[in-house]
Formats: sequence, C-alpha cells, structure tokens
Amino acid sequence: MTPFELAEPRSLREAASLLDADDPSVRPIAGGTALMLMMKAGVFKPTRLISLRAVESEAARIRADDGALRIGALTPLATVERSAEVRRLLPAMTQTLRTLSNVRVRNVATVGGHLAHADPHMDLPPLLMALGATVTVVGPSGDRSLPVAELFAGYFETSLARNELIAELAVPLQPQRRAAYLKCTTRSADDWPALGVAVVLETAGPTIAEAQVVVSAATERPTLLAAAGAALRGSRGDDAALRRAGDAAADEISPMADAHGSAAYKRELVRVYVGRAVRAALAAGGAE
Repeated sequence: MTPFELAEPRSLREAASLLDADDPSVRPIAGGTALMLMMKAGVFKPTRLISLRAVESEAARIRADDGALRIGALTPLATVERSAEVRRLLPAMTQTLRTLSNVRVRNVATVGGHLAHADPHMDLPPLLMALGATVTVVGPSGDRSLPVAELFAGYFETSLARNELIAELAVPLQPQRRAAYLKCTTRSADDWPALGVAVVLETAGPTIAEAQVVVSAATERPTLLAAAGAALRGSRGDDAALRRAGDAAADEISPMADAHGSAAYKRELVRVYVGRAVRAALAAGGAE
C-alpha cells in the first residue's frame, strides 16, 4: 500500500470537517472491512484516512425513542445482532444479520459503513428500505435526514456528498407490521447473495392491506417493486396472489448478471422468492 495520512477526530462533526468534497482520495474509515481490501488490492489509494475509532462512544448506541429504533452509525453489526432490544422490536433484522457475511466481519463492520459502501449485494438495505428507515447525515452545512430508499444512487454509489457522514439509522416501529428477508446464495449461507428479497406487510385480519417488496443483488441497487406490492394488496396471501406477485416482480425488474448468476437466472429467482418471502413474513408475525 502507498503511504497516507491518518487523522483521528473526536467527533463526527470534526470528522466531516476533515473530509474534502472535491478529493475522492480522502475517505473516512470505521471497521474498514471493505476499504482495507480495496487498498490491499490497489483499487483505492488514499492520501488521507479519517479514522472514526475515537468517536465510537458518541455514535454506537441502540435505543428505542420517539416511535423508532435508533442505531448509531458506528455500532458494529454483531452488536446489533446480539441486541435484545433489536430482537424484541425488529426480529427480522436480527434474523437477517445471522447470515450477513461471517461473524469475524460482523464483529468489525459498522452499520454506517455497511450502508455507505452501497454494494448492491448487502443484506440490510432492502429490509431497511421496506421498513421505511431513514438515516441522519452529518456534514459541513449541518444535519439532514434522508430515507434509506434515497441513499443509494447506483452501483457502489450513494447520494452522500464526499464530506458527509452517516450518523444514525432510524427504523420506525409499527408492531402490526410483518417482515422477512430471504436471500439465495450459490455457495454457503453467508455468501454474497444472487438475490435478496425483503417483504414488509400490514394486515387487516387475514387480508394484506399494504405490502412493500424490495429486491437487491439482482439489481444495481436495492429496488422497490411497486407492481409486486400492488399485486399483494387486498389478497390473503394465497397461492394465486403469490404467483401474480412473483410474475409482476419478474416483469418489473431489470436484472444484472454477475458472478452469482445470469440476468435470466435472477429473473426466475425473483419470480419464486417473492412468494417465499411473503409466506415467511406472514408466518413471522410482528414484533416479539
């Protein structure tokens, strides 16, 4: 690796002030699980890294507040996975984290880094999008709130400015919702997925009143499938409704081919997995 400068600010606001909006070689580093690999491979050659280690206590808390579960951006994924509060209020998130990469990565990788990396194969973004989550962003102009659905701009691209940092994730708490995330991997269960599908349902008795369906890995960024959600609304989640939703999802996506599968293969995966994810959400129920 080439030499670089290392800065160690004491707050997120100070860290943001040390970033350069015009210089892509200046980057923040938290867990470093992705950035270090890029540096070792020579894909990224920084001139300065802004270490966030010294501000972990400021932005590594989990709490339920004002109708939302709030998770600091520097909270390690393993901490979220083991949190009794997360398991009680958002069991689908706990379940998703159990096969997110491996425990060594989860012990180091942070919530903010997971989102800011914008790899379309990540597991949490589709679930968070379906749940209507938002992030608080810190920058030189102050704080702003941004829906997770608007965070991802493309393949490994976000809508964040280079001198902005994610400070907190907020997931609205609605106990009547039922949620599930399923992924299809071509190798081990914790491998990068060929497809990820998140489903969040609101039910009125046996009827699905509202449905959010989000796919990832098959597309260049996590994508809301409006037609699939519309096909589920007003149904009881019966086999015919699930087939309609799966067909609508397969017609709606623009799948990308990669090492995990061809575009045609991923389209058929979507057709099957949307129904499976709906069944899983209906079986899971709401918060524990």
